Amino acid sequence: MDPKIRVEHLQRKAIVYLRQSTPTQVRQNTESTRLQYALAGNAREMGFNRVEVIDDDLGRTGSGTAERQGFNDLVGAVCAREVGSRLLHRRRAP
Repeated sequence: MDPKIRVEHLQRKAIVYLRQSTPTQVRQNTESTRLQYALAGNAREMGFNRVEVIDDDLGRTGSGTAERQGFNDLVGAVCAREVGSRLLHRRRAP
């Protein structure tokens, strides 16, 4: 186990937040979506028993006034100290 992950982290839940900005990305980048969902399994392998996947915002832009309920839920869980670890998958520029 990663020494940075302690028992008190594992007692909380892990959140995997999935994100792609447009419906076109969701349709065309299926491998990226699959890899993001797979992060839930990675969290379980790390020892988290409670793993939540938030995918409400797939295909929603982060710019302007677009409502992203999934992101709001993520921020709320972090602020409430319910989260032991946040697993992030970012698309890297070529």
